[in-house]
Amino acid sequence: MLDAGFHFPLRRFTTGVEPVFGCREGFDSMTLTMYGIKNCDTIKKARRWLEEQGVAYQFHDYRTDGLDERLLRGFVERLGWEPLLNTRGTTWRKLDEAQRNACDNADAAITLMLAQPAIIKRPLLDDGKGHALLGFSADGYQQFVSEVTA
Repeated sequence: MLDAGFHFPLRRFTTGVEPVFGCREGFDSMTLTMYGIKNCDTIKKARRWLEEQGVAYQFHDYRTDGLDERLLRGFVERLGWEPLLNTRGTTWRKLDEAQRNACDNADAAITLMLAQPAIIKRPLLDDGKGHALLGFSADGYQQFVSEVTA
């Protein structure tokens, strides 16, 4: 059973993704999609981990591949806007106090995340079957991949 603290149901978004990397035998090479921003250090660590483990995935970069409101609203419906809003990063800290204070509900958060996708917590790994993992840790990825590929 997936741990509810780490995994969230999401819709899969398949346009504008990079080619699949790696492929573990018996694993559907088109199953996982990682959402994020290519130059993020945490994304780099997560991608490296997946590639070292031979786990196939597609990468969707919010900046180059886009982020439409429907996809973001789907994430917010399943995860809530608070976990998706990265209030620990530089993008959040660069906002003035009025902008930060105005982000106190789902619609305001969605507007901000659409305008500044770098403010979305990452990576977001989606199995395309209703399970997702937000953030990165090697142990969390190991558990997630083991469970969604079983």
